[in-house]
Amino acid sequence: MEIEIYADVVCPWCWIGKRRLEQALAAYDGEVTVRYRPFQLDPTPVTEPRPLLDALAEKFGGRDKAEGMAAHVSRVAADAGLDLRFDRAVAANTFDAHRLVRFAAERDRAAEVVERLYRAHFQDGVDVGSVDALVTLAGEVGLDEAEARAFLESSLGRREVAGDLSTAHQLGVSSVPTFVLAGKYAVVGAQEPETLLAALGEVAQREAVG
Repeated sequence: MEIEIYADVVCPWCWIGKRRLEQALAAYDGEVTVRYRPFQLDPTPVTEPRPLLDALAEKFGGRDKAEGMAAHVSRVAADAGLDLRFDRAVAANTFDAHRLVRFAAERDRAAEVVERLYRAHFQDGVDVGSVDALVTLAGEVGLDEAEARAFLESSLGRREVAGDLSTAHQLGVSSVPTFVLAGKYAVVGAQEPETLLAALGEVAQREAVG
């Protein structure tokens, strides 16, 4: 079964959803292929790095609301085994990060890059909108840094990522994470592992009957 994950690497619920899916897959005995599809929570250009909490305060109506939201999602993430550090995170446009994921996918390293991007953003305070930072992250997961830089500094992957973002819009993806199972069935949100496991079983059964 193919599982397509529409997500953004600066979305905390997407990282939580990814971890919960991994927990579900650990208990699932079927064969699956996971593909990472891009989505941007905010496609607005970020001209220079700034603290994520400052950006969230502007978006959600004040620092108190931003910090309250961050505290809530951090508690949920902790239950999934993730330590989110909103106090370190830097606001970033993720278009080039999604290009790096495409570059990695062509080399069968997408999963490693996606995980490293989440950790870089939510734990290490890395600006994942910076080409220099992305090149370093690519090297950390075993990709060739010179190749990654040449890719990111060119126009390669731009049309494909833009096309995937357009496809997400056409499919009606408006909330992430969204998991598309077998190309037909959508599960929206960072569902609990048990819910995802049940969905996998149901889709597998439907596909077998069909």
